[in-house]
Amino acid sequence: MKGDASLFAAIDLGSNAFRLMIGQSVRRNQQLMIQEVKTLREPVRLAEGFQGGALDELALDRGWQALARFGKKLRGFEAGRVRAVATSAVREADNARLFLASAERHLGFRIDVISGHEEAQLVYAGVAHTIPSAETMRLVVDIGGGSTELILGRGAQPLLTESIAIGSGNVGARYFQDGRITASALLEAERVATLQFETVAQRYRALGWQQAIGSSGTARTLAKLLKANGLNNPGQSGISYSGLLRLSLRLLEAGHVSQLRLAGLPSHRLSTLPGGLVLMLAAFKVFGIAQMTPSEAGLRLGVLHGLMSGH
Repeated sequence: MKGDASLFAAIDLGSNAFRLMIGQSVRRNQQLMIQEVKTLREPVRLAEGFQGGALDELALDRGWQALARFGKKLRGFEAGRVRAVATSAVREADNARLFLASAERHLGFRIDVISGHEEAQLVYAGVAHTIPSAETMRLVVDIGGGSTELILGRGAQPLLTESIAIGSGNVGARYFQDGRITASALLEAERVATLQFETVAQRYRALGWQQAIGSSGTARTLAKLLKANGLNNPGQSGISYSGLLRLSLRLLEAGHVSQLRLAGLPSHRLSTLPGGLVLMLAAFKVFGIAQMTPSEAGLRLGVLHGLMSGH
């Protein structure tokens, strides 16, 4: 695989996890599509290492070690076939420069710290590639660890993009410390998230949309949990508002993430589940969403798409 000229690689330095996706372009029905070859995930939990605005030594080291492992997989790749992007945790860290200097050395490639606006555009490009639709207006919600991207677009064209600085990680750390779940914390976290989304919602509502898509690991995990535990209404698929409400009751009954007994819940999602659920509930409420379709990884596919098309 190393040095194969048909392969491209996208690295996403997220607030919860770092991910590497290697893909190649294949032609299907006259269209160039991205075929996933390999995906790696490292649970770096960068956002957990914030100490007074800077990333602590443990978080820095977890990040560097993960990138060194990715670097080994990318030996032989030309620079033009690899793009690494860092999102909210690195955007907001006071010692980002210190982290990046060593991070690039461990990875062996340049790392771009992208703005929330560019992150949103890349997410939409990835979704548009996965779910092509020429005319349908769609709302894409991407709940990450440190920020949530909201994109309204038609076909391959994003029309409105916003990045809100709340994600499953920072909401979890603030309201569900040590994994405890209380009714008052759920209500307060949802109230704050609702206020944040309301600041931009007017412009989105004015344009309207026909389809809502969730493009992050949070959305895919929630869809999986609702299906595996029979929490949607009969005939509903993907993510439904009634399903999310039933899931929040299951969390309240458990009282702590370690007490959750849910089919299909990956252990690496435990700590961020309450924050991700609250943000999704707030998004459904503010934007009047009844049902949402989960999509494959938006950001990484968007980065690969950009590499393959020379953007």
